[in-house]
Amino acid sequence: MSNPTWPLTNNEAEQALRHWVIARKLSHGTRNDQGSRVFAILASVIDTCRKRNACPWKYLAEVITARRQGLDVPPLPLAA
Repeated sequence: MSNPTWPLTNNEAEQALRHWVIARKLSHGTRNDQGSRVFAILASVIDTCRKRNACPWKYLAEVITARRQGLDVPPLPLAA
């Protein structure tokens, strides 16, 4: 309540997570902690790219290419 520009609810955040929760339920989750971590990271990267109007699949391809060459992970795309 101290900042009038903040939303009164977290409904937008909950809606952003909804399709990932459904995907997790449909796939019966992951088999271990590493799988859960990878799923969460991919969901975060994909949603961040989409919010920044960048193609998540292109960015993920760049990450895979860079890592195969022993390079650092490129930064997430900036908002367009």
